[in-house]
Amino acid sequence: MRIALVADDCSSLTQLCQHDDPRLGAQAARVSSLAGELARLGHRITIYARRDSKGLPGSAILAPGITVEHVTAGPPAPVPSDKPAAHVAEFSRCLAERWRRNRPDIAHAHSWTSGLAALAGARDLGLPVAQTFGSLAAAELRYRTPERPSAARIRLEAGIARRAAVVLATSTDQQADLARLGVSKARIRVVPCGVDPRRFRPDGPAAERNGHARLLAAEPLTAALGLDIAMGALAEIPRAELVITGGPGPGEVSKHQACRDLRRAARELGVHDRLVFTGAVAPGELPALLRSADLLVSTAPYEPAGLVAIQSMACGTPVVAAAGGAEQDAVIDSTTGLLVPPGQPRQLALRVRRLLGNSMQLEAYGIAAADRARSRYSWARIARETLAAYASARRRPAARAAARDPEPVAQPAREAIHAGARA
Repeated sequence: MRIALVADDCSSLTQLCQHDDPRLGAQAARVSSLAGELARLGHRITIYARRDSKGLPGSAILAPGITVEHVTAGPPAPVPSDKPAAHVAEFSRCLAERWRRNRPDIAHAHSWTSGLAALAGARDLGLPVAQTFGSLAAAELRYRTPERPSAARIRLEAGIARRAAVVLATSTDQQADLARLGVSKARIRVVPCGVDPRRFRPDGPAAERNGHARLLAAEPLTAALGLDIAMGALAEIPRAELVITGGPGPGEVSKHQACRDLRRAARELGVHDRLVFTGAVAPGELPALLRSADLLVSTAPYEPAGLVAIQSMACGTPVVAAAGGAEQDAVIDSTTGLLVPPGQPRQLALRVRRLLGNSMQLEAYGIAAADRARSRYSWARIARETLAAYASARRRPAARAAARDPEPVAQPAREAIHAGARA
């Protein structure tokens, strides 16, 4: 099967590890890992990404069976965060032209702007479109995330979800949100993010430790909500350190405003000597860092993909999660880790202290976590579930789905194009 993966804002040739938000690399990892597994199963994959750098080639072979095409749509530079839909029209026209010459069997869009482009590009070709949102605006509203989604994005995501031949939800939480948006349950498949168990596994080297119990956090540094809860809990967990990964390069941490703000808050809590910033962690170094931790602590209010939590579990490190979304599916409370109420540092500290004080239970959680990650979240299984979703989409072509919808599929794309700066 010829599969088009559309990820307009995330080139698979661009290294995304050097970023304040460790979750921004999740989409690139998901697309490239999914492509690799689908190619191993004998399918031909083309990844379509917007050219966001002058140095990117027009086309390149990433691996046997996988090609990436960098589409020129707008300037060869990253799109500002407040203008994600600014180049959808040009991107969709390029997709339509390329697909008329070399028609894939299915297009799979990753992100809402990719969905707009894919639906518009496929409209006259009768090409089915599968949609993965990653984060959904409706969930961000419900969990009150720091960056509020625009009204245009909220409305457009609903339209995209109803027009796609199938929507791949990242969690049961997102599945429920999609149903509330009016998407037929028959067209929703829960297909979470995956993990490579060959890289992320319990056996292997671990990063050095200093004798303290180690809690590891991988939250966006720009979102104080979450890390402040973790630091509040740390004040009540003696002889433990909190290692925060992500952000700028290691040499730039001291100059980073968010890091300075967190250090100031840590001094007020009296835990500044037990707070460690790693800065950006290269992908090859992440497994060793995860193995070195006693627990991964996730205290953000919403985690759409749960990538780091799944990777941690695969390394045999249990997860303590307060986040809604994918982590509620991944973590089995009191078996592979702990699910705690959000925004309650004392409750978090109490449960973490108890677990750290029981080494046998902690070890048992780690064994169960690794087993669950391998069995439920391996990319081999995720690829098979994705192919099953594609099969359902091909039985229900996008053209037929759009015909039953009173609003033409082109309308949302036109609105996004006109809204560009607002969306």
